[in-house]
Amino acid sequence: MNTLLVKPKKFATQIDEDVLKDLKVYAKKTERSLSSIVSEAVKEYIAKAQVRPAFRSAMDEVLDEHSELLKRLAR
Repeated sequence: MNTLLVKPKKFATQIDEDVLKDLKVYAKKTERSLSSIVSEAVKEYIAKAQVRPAFRSAMDEVLDEHSELLKRLAR
């Protein structure tokens, strides 16, 4: 779906005051609208949340099993 052709819909929600402050600073710094940042963040969150649970479980297991090795590699 081409998001440039889809008319955005308004909705209201609440957000932590500090998160909103950081969002506004980021929007100004990147010269983007709050709306575009929030839309992108929600889209990424949904995509990430829909990763197959079995894959996520296996990934967590591998990360746990090899945490020491991964820490040493990160250094």
